[in-house]
Amino acid sequence: MISVKNLNKSFNGISVLNNISVTFETGKTNLIIGRSGSGKTVLLKSIVGLHEVESGEIWYEDTLFNKLDFAGKKEIRSEIGMLFQGSALFDSLTVEQNVRFPLDMFTDKSPAEKNERVDFCLNRVNIINANKLFPSELSGGMKKRVAIARAISLNPKYLFCDEPNSGLDPITAILIDELIKELTEEYSMTTIVNTHDMNSVMEIGEKIIFISDGVKCWEGNKNEILSSDCETLNDFVFANALAKKLRSKEK
Repeated sequence: MISVKNLNKSFNGISVLNNISVTFETGKTNLIIGRSGSGKTVLLKSIVGLHEVESGEIWYEDTLFNKLDFAGKKEIRSEIGMLFQGSALFDSLTVEQNVRFPLDMFTDKSPAEKNERVDFCLNRVNIINANKLFPSELSGGMKKRVAIARAISLNPKYLFCDEPNSGLDPITAILIDELIKELTEEYSMTTIVNTHDMNSVMEIGEKIIFISDGVKCWEGNKNEILSSDCETLNDFVFANALAKKLRSKEK
């Protein structure tokens, strides 16, 4: 479980997060949704410590993360898996080297143990016979799967996904959503997904918060979102549906 309490963040005196409080639940896919520029990426980066906040608390279980020193934060980060937007694979490393990277950084496992873990994670995301390939030789969907394999290589308690479906076709995006949900349940992780894709919301949105202009405007699940009385959220949902309809016409 991760809890955020009264979180505030600004850049150059401009407020980006305003008094946000939310609990992200273990074993569930927790989604942060909102338009581009709404503050959802800043919230995600603040939770993992990539941004320092002005005030508020970030709790990992019973540990106050944002008050820890460097060594304390590193210990928590060793339990975090991160799926970056665009996959963020190292172009100069092979598939297996990319997945092994966190193991080299955070563990003292033997080379044989690391290779065994790499093979397990790649098999788990259905990447077969691709260990020696480089990212440039992979499709977009395969890159995402390799990035997920890397994110789970340390068997994390916490999984963060920043726009996991960015740049993917609808069918591949659904498969990535399903994989994230399966892994969350299988390993009982606290998974936080940052997205503006309503398809993802309706597929895997077990716990959802909607942010607009740095303010948490709504909280609920995928079964409640379509009956919300939050006008800002309803505008967001309608805009997504309209954009999807226009894209289908263009095709």
